[in-house]
Amino acid sequence: MFVMTIDQRGSRKGADLVPELLSTLRDVPVVRPFERSVGDEIQGVLDDPRSVVEVSMRALRAGHWYVGIGIGGVDLPLPASPREGAGAAFVLARQAVDKAKKAGERVPLSVQAAVAKGAMPGGLEPGRGHAAAAGAVLVLVGDLVRRRTGAEWRVLDALDRAESRRQVDVAKALGISPQAVSKAILRSGWQEERGGRAAAELLLGHADR
Repeated sequence: MFVMTIDQRGSRKGADLVPELLSTLRDVPVVRPFERSVGDEIQGVLDDPRSVVEVSMRALRAGHWYVGIGIGGVDLPLPASPREGAGAAFVLARQAVDKAKKAGERVPLSVQAAVAKGAMPGGLEPGRGHAAAAGAVLVLVGDLVRRRTGAEWRVLDALDRAESRRQVDVAKALGISPQAVSKAILRSGWQEERGGRAAAELLLGHADR
């Protein structure tokens, strides 16, 4: 199981952005929906690596959040509210978000997992080894996401909405040239993001198992 704890950066100096982020995450499939846990922090429970990656990227795109991902067991039955949940994944999510707060100017995301039995090549601990690799990939993808310009996001968002996903249709919808669309996609690292997301999902799945 995955528990995500996401805390607002610099919350004491700015507005409360929790309602806005909760609204952004409303359509992501989860086991227990994200809700405010304490202060300017939210928490949710998930069982799908794809949802974990999606939530991470949306939070990093917003640019105001520390993202902590804990992978491990949870006490069953799960309560209706994540705030009342217990188990290793909840503890690890707390450790992860605390580590993310120490990232400085780097991407503020961390993944922590329980140690599984067995051994991995290179002396890595199973569970933690896959979690560390997943975290590294998510940081790389997250850096692409958070560096994009408003113009690049305008193109990518239109591409996501387009039924055909043809660049010519996106260009027509935005009133720009197909060449401008192509350049924006290239500069944004869109293809690299897609590959990175798939790799992170795979690694998170292994860590969870």
